[in-house]
Amino acid sequence: MNEHQNFFLRQQEPNSSCLLALRSIILNQHVQISETLKYGMPCFVYAKKAVCYLWIDKKTTEPYILFVEGRLLNNPELEIGTRSRMKILRINPHIDIPFALIENIIAQLLAYYNSELAKLKKK
Repeated sequence: MNEHQNFFLRQQEPNSSCLLALRSIILNQHVQISETLKYGMPCFVYAKKAVCYLWIDKKTTEPYILFVEGRLLNNPELEIGTRSRMKILRINPHIDIPFALIENIIAQLLAYYNSELAKLKKK
C-alpha cells in the first residue's frame, strides 16, 4: 500500500469514499493530471503546477477541494476565507458530489495553465 492509498484508507466513512470519488473525478479530467502527496495531503498536478489538493476541514470534519489558483475563479460556491490565492469547495459527503461544478472549475484552471504555458513558449 502506498502513501496515497494510506491517506484515503485512514479516513472514516463517509469521508473515505467521498475523497476516493473526488480523486477519481479530478484524475479523469485530463490525462496529464497526476497525483502526488504534498504537506501530507493528496495534490493533483498539471504541467508541473499544483491544481488542487484534497483535505478534511478540522472543524466540520468534512472534505474539501483546495484550488491553488482559486483567486482566478468567480464562483459563489468557492470560499476564499483568509487566503489570498486559493479558494476551497466544501463537499458534503452525505449528498451527491457536484461533478459538473468540479469539472467546470478544473477546466477553467487548466485553460489558465495552458495560456500561461503558451506565454512562456512565445518568449
